[in-house]
Amino acid sequence: MSASALDFIVPKTNSARARYQQGKRPSFGYFVEDFLDGSVDIKGNFEAFMELRDSYFKYSLTPHHFKFFFTRLIPEVMIHSKAQDERIVRSHYDRGNDFFAAFLGPRMVYTSGFFLDAENESLETAQDRKMQMVCNKLMMQKGDRHLDIGCGWGTLIAYGAKNYGTDGTGVTIAQEGCEWGNQQIKDFGVSDTARILRADYRDIPKGQKWDKISCLEMGEHVGIRKFGGFIKMIYDMLEEDGMFYIQQAGLRANPGILKKGPHWQDLVWGLFMGENIFSGADASTPLAFIITALQNANFEVAHVENIGIHYSHTIHQWYYNWMRNEEYIMEHYGQRWFRLWQLFLRWSVDIAAQGNSTCWSITAHKNLDKTDRNKYISDTQSGLRMDLNNPVTFDRPYDGKWAKLFGTKHGVTQPA
Repeated sequence: MSASALDFIVPKTNSARARYQQGKRPSFGYFVEDFLDGSVDIKGNFEAFMELRDSYFKYSLTPHHFKFFFTRLIPEVMIHSKAQDERIVRSHYDRGNDFFAAFLGPRMVYTSGFFLDAENESLETAQDRKMQMVCNKLMMQKGDRHLDIGCGWGTLIAYGAKNYGTDGTGVTIAQEGCEWGNQQIKDFGVSDTARILRADYRDIPKGQKWDKISCLEMGEHVGIRKFGGFIKMIYDMLEEDGMFYIQQAGLRANPGILKKGPHWQDLVWGLFMGENIFSGADASTPLAFIITALQNANFEVAHVENIGIHYSHTIHQWYYNWMRNEEYIMEHYGQRWFRLWQLFLRWSVDIAAQGNSTCWSITAHKNLDKTDRNKYISDTQSGLRMDLNNPVTFDRPYDGKWAKLFGTKHGVTQPA
């Protein structure tokens, strides 16, 4: 008899024992609820369980999904005020730098790496290459004024200032990310040409022009309703010959999603993410929505690259980091937080690999007659064709709990 996900489930309550039986096929949404509240445990290898989940579960909606949809998702989509966005974003990103360090690793880059050899390269090599790729796609030059909207822990700003000589400004709502970013800017010796500001994107000073603007997975939090205005704001802040890099995650185009077909998991996972991980990130959309917004703002799209599979491998490395730091997270944050990220990370590995969700790397410039498009001949925009075999290493020393959380360079070594 072949193995099933049911073989790994250990019910802890009478209701759980009634739900998880041979012959039944409950919604994976019920498992999410039960796993997070401790009604079930998983014995053995969690990855093996996740790989077999389709053999037992179905992806139908539960009452909990409908409750979240009407009581939280719809209001969040409609409002997206400064107060709401700050509350939602800071509740996630200001949880604690140690929490994120436990899976992101020493680069503290909360976005996809870029792999040339996913089976053998370390997360850090892929993240260094990713930053170099973004800088190359933006054709950064010494003295360029670079704005990074939603800069996270400031690594791209520090990287551009250190290795390309840019004058960089990062903007984030999160206080902990702002402090970390300014500290690493100081550590890399570029405080004169880089800084991180804690501010809402709507409070970026008007009137100043930037040569290069980047936005890596912050646009989702702007929201569907305000996304067009956000892109127009960026257009107005960009120099006439400037360049814009946007990276955005989203669900694939799926016109038949309400027919319970093979892609029903897209919706179940999306609702899980909206409730538990990235609240308010409702502008996670198919590619057409993003391209239309760019074109409506008079941007010309120079290059689009699907980097979803790179995300899958990146998140797999995050998962290994997280599992390695289980003891620390359980002690400082408790079982529910540990299990939530364990599930989020491992489920997302498959979601990205299967194409349920993906991520687009997009470069654009103003669509003007005078734009010099010849530059794309000598400086290709494609990350696949750049000379990225040996990315610039962006190491800095850590001690104390940070050294323990980041561990040694473990490459793609899986935890025991």
